[in-house]
Amino acid sequence: MKRLAHISDLHFGRIDQRVVDGLLADLTAQTPDLIVISGDFVQRAKARHFEEARAFLRKLPFPYMAVPGNHDIPVYNVFKRFTDPFGHYRRYITNDFSPLHIDDEIAVLGINTARPVIMDFSEGRMNRRQIARVREVFCGMPDTVFKVLFTHHPFLPPPDLPKTQLVGRHKLVLPTLESCGIDLLLAGHLHKAYSGDIMSFHTQVARSILVAQASTATSTRLRNEANAYNLITVAHPTVTFEVRSWEGAAFTGGLVSSYRKQGNRWALQAQDTGFRPVDGGPNGSDPVAVRWESVIRHAGGEARGGA
Repeated sequence: MKRLAHISDLHFGRIDQRVVDGLLADLTAQTPDLIVISGDFVQRAKARHFEEARAFLRKLPFPYMAVPGNHDIPVYNVFKRFTDPFGHYRRYITNDFSPLHIDDEIAVLGINTARPVIMDFSEGRMNRRQIARVREVFCGMPDTVFKVLFTHHPFLPPPDLPKTQLVGRHKLVLPTLESCGIDLLLAGHLHKAYSGDIMSFHTQVARSILVAQASTATSTRLRNEANAYNLITVAHPTVTFEVRSWEGAAFTGGLVSSYRKQGNRWALQAQDTGFRPVDGGPNGSDPVAVRWESVIRHAGGEARGGA
């Protein structure tokens, strides 16, 4: 079993320090095996913003992987945007723009979709070299390895906003994701938390691929959602997503969704909103423990048919 913490859109330079401290405390308590950071470390790509981001990274008690986002590219310094767009990112965050983690259970690859010279550089895209990188890493791996690709820009729109701009050239990328057996796509950018199957939107795809989008973890630039991150538990062939949200004093568990792989399809086994009576449920039991017990029981096969 592996646990991934997926955080995104930190936006140092426009953060709530209480939320930052709460995020560090909750990550420490949840003990993930790996933290995946899907871009937008800073608000305006200024050196002092990146210094804050680096200080945060140094406090993380677990290994992490990262890719940049569009906010990590200079906006107002047009000269630097064209001549050295990732200079501060390289200095303060990492020189690795395609990080890779592989072990016996899970493989995680990051791809940089941020682009400084496209028409609207708030959007992103993948190029053919990066698609080849995905094939090189994943296509020879056995199906027993859970395969994760993370980017800043999304492959799946929110359920209520189907016209949302997706990562550029995604139609060129999807056949590779399908043929190489990618299990999970992680991204941010939209400041909205949701999960689902890519087949729900991309009808040309015949193989099921899960998607988990992360809200902004620490920024005050909220879009009708609380600060949140995804805690992902992989116990192949089952994967469980928990959205952990800032509730004013700490990050707490919210929506839990559990999927199980059946052939080439991921089937929703159980879903729980996390809402419970104030007294914690029957006999004073802990509501978080009750929720997880319920989700794990359903995912383990005592219930079928999803929710």
